[in-house]
Amino acid sequence: MVSVAENTEQKIIDAACKVFILKGMDGARMQEIADEAGINKALLHYYFRSKNKLFDRVFVEIFSGITTLLGDVVSSSADIVELIDNMVHNYIHLISERPFVPDFVLHELNRNPQLIVEQIQINGIDFSKFQQLIINGVAQNKIRPINPVHLVVNILSMCIFPFVAKPIIMGFMLNGDEAKYQHFIDERTEHVTTFIKNSLFINPAEK
Repeated sequence: MVSVAENTEQKIIDAACKVFILKGMDGARMQEIADEAGINKALLHYYFRSKNKLFDRVFVEIFSGITTLLGDVVSSSADIVELIDNMVHNYIHLISERPFVPDFVLHELNRNPQLIVEQIQINGIDFSKFQQLIINGVAQNKIRPINPVHLVVNILSMCIFPFVAKPIIMGFMLNGDEAKYQHFIDERTEHVTTFIKNSLFINPAEK
């Protein structure tokens, strides 16, 4: 059974998430968050003494979902083909459902990068497994030798940038058409997986 304190805390976190998404960390006000949660400001400060502490809590709840998903993708992938397919599909799908995530992450990278590192470590993304899948692919003569760090950065960058740069892509390249932008995002999974595999695999038949 959920206690009154736990219920109140979760109401605050849910309300803060809405306000932070709408107004960002800098634009959000504690009074707005209290109003959204249906409590007074004094009670809000009882649970979270500062906006920074509240933002950190909201960020941890959101980011832990991302790291858990990526950790599951890495641990469950049997080979490099499955890893690329799963990583691109799941990551783009997750951000499509939570388009505010890149802004949250970029803000925290500037403000408190150590928090992101800690969350990645806590949620157990096994980078050694990622490296081993690449080593196995090279040893089996399936893929060209590549630094695993470059590969993961390339994959994440190609997945994230279209969401971060939405105003440019939609406004400059797609004539401000939201439907065209959504179609572009829908095509993105196949495009990124094909691009990565074409650059990585020695024999196209192995893909």
